[in-house]
Amino acid sequence: MTDRSAAHGATARGLGVLRRLKRPLLYVMGAGYVVAGTLHFLRPHLYVQIVPPYLPAPLVLVYLSGLAEVAVGVGLLYPRTRQAAAWATIGLLLAVFPANVYMATSGVVVEGAPGGGDPSAALRWARLPLQVVLVAWAWWYTRPMPDG
Repeated sequence: MTDRSAAHGATARGLGVLRRLKRPLLYVMGAGYVVAGTLHFLRPHLYVQIVPPYLPAPLVLVYLSGLAEVAVGVGLLYPRTRQAAAWATIGLLLAVFPANVYMATSGVVVEGAPGGGDPSAALRWARLPLQVVLVAWAWWYTRPMPDG
């Protein structure tokens, strides 16, 4: 076996694993957005603190983003709405990105958060590339899945 065919075999195995994980990860993703969105209603004071000060009506924005997270989370779970919900998830992630930038660049301490609410600078900055991963994850579902 040549190095090239071994690499091709490893790539094919890796893609096979991803295909098998696509459906279970969809349910993880959908449930994650529903939980995250619900938390916007249960603990809105945590989210209001990371809304950039130049945006109006922080509490309204927290509730709207929470509602959007619940909607995309549920929408991802149904084949008829999955693709639209995946695109909406990407839009939502882009819309909330300024809050993550504000949190990273302003050293926001989220009062009342578990663990004291003062994430390290590294953790605050790590949220920014995590958004890229979340966008890529959502983009994965913008294409039709076999069997709905």
